[in-house]
Amino acid sequence: MSKTKSVYICQNCGTNSPKWMGKCNNCGAWNSFVEEIVDTKPKATSVTSNSKSKPQLIDEISAENRQRIKTSDAELNRVLGGGIVPGSLILMGGEPGIGKSTLLLQVVLQTKGLKTLYVSGEESEQQIKMRAERIKQVNNDVFVYTETSVEAIVQQIEQVQPQLLIIDSIQTLETSMIESAAGSVSQIRETTHLIQQYAKRQHLPVFIVGHITKEGTIAGPKILEHIVDTVLQFEGDRNYNYRILRTQKNRFGSTAELGIYEMRSDGMRAVTNPSELLITQRDEQVSGVAIAITMEGMRALLVEVQALVSPAVYGTPQRSATGYDLRRLGMLLAVLDKRCGFRFGTKDVFLNIAGGLRVEDPAVDLAVVAALLSSYEDVAINNKFSFSGEVGLSGEIRAVDKVEQRIAEAGKLGYEKIFISKYNQKVSNSEAELCLIKTVAEFYKKLF
Repeated sequence: MSKTKSVYICQNCGTNSPKWMGKCNNCGAWNSFVEEIVDTKPKATSVTSNSKSKPQLIDEISAENRQRIKTSDAELNRVLGGGIVPGSLILMGGEPGIGKSTLLLQVVLQTKGLKTLYVSGEESEQQIKMRAERIKQVNNDVFVYTETSVEAIVQQIEQVQPQLLIIDSIQTLETSMIESAAGSVSQIRETTHLIQQYAKRQHLPVFIVGHITKEGTIAGPKILEHIVDTVLQFEGDRNYNYRILRTQKNRFGSTAELGIYEMRSDGMRAVTNPSELLITQRDEQVSGVAIAITMEGMRALLVEVQALVSPAVYGTPQRSATGYDLRRLGMLLAVLDKRCGFRFGTKDVFLNIAGGLRVEDPAVDLAVVAALLSSYEDVAINNKFSFSGEVGLSGEIRAVDKVEQRIAEAGKLGYEKIFISKYNQKVSNSEAELCLIKTVAEFYKKLF
């Protein structure tokens, strides 16, 4: 006879506890334990299987080359590795109001001939219709269904026979097989597993929208990210209109790709030239500004680095960095002090990456040094100069990867002189003048 009992499960990490706890001992989250009903039915002791599958030699397995589904969004196609793979599960996470639902609805409305079932457990049909009218797109191949029961959704899939399924969001779905409330760890795990089984069997691609926690991770058990084939993170700064779609996991492509969008009143606009959003257009040159050539995935971007160096008013100099690692800024200041004799110890230093972008590429170091020296000397840098190089602790300028792509992007945007490391391999067919440098001291002499 089947017995049931209740356990308390942390909704942040999935840890089980026989009693309620205020703080999870595993992840440290407060007030995250929720009571759930579990089945304690004894398992069969005999190990038997009704499966008819047999082990096969890897050379005998037939590889089915299914054609990817191309959407109308070139940015999304590139992030996914060339398009949507049939039978794949794609999880998209992001903050509330960042534009996840808008992006997916816009993509399916703009892609003609792709029969899509849009399942929403958060909004009504009227709300989705209002968003579609705002996007100003019409597509008779898009079906909208508001439901939270997985069993009912599967029945509608059998009737509609869509080529693409969108679920918004996985935290609202529930199955009658689990007695817990929707959004609990057990429900999220079970509903995702059921959808995965159906999608793989029917070769139906599925987009799943997922909520995130206050720490920025996708809500629910970590196994959710292991089950799906692709994990996309939709992020952006609320103070700016652009959004970035990053790949955190992709079984069918590279995880180094990203797509950039601009949020508008009529939906998302794919940004083919991201530098137009990240570089400020000025009529006159000012000190403390340098242009860095960075790589985001396989795409070269030009970003504006702004620095302000001023005498310290208080006893302890201030150090502030926005969009850049503060500890790496401290390291660069120490290198300039030790190797070049600049006394930043008595100066307040403020650094900002314009546009709200956060960069982690070490190749930005050279542009940061240029902006710091420019503000220190109060001498403006030519707005046709760009920089790409990593600074070492001994003051040397280290080589960076993908230098040809960086130089090609800078030359395409009209930059006349590019400062790179002398240890980089020679680049052929460069439209801009290359200035090769070995140390920070040599860089200062050539720049000023």
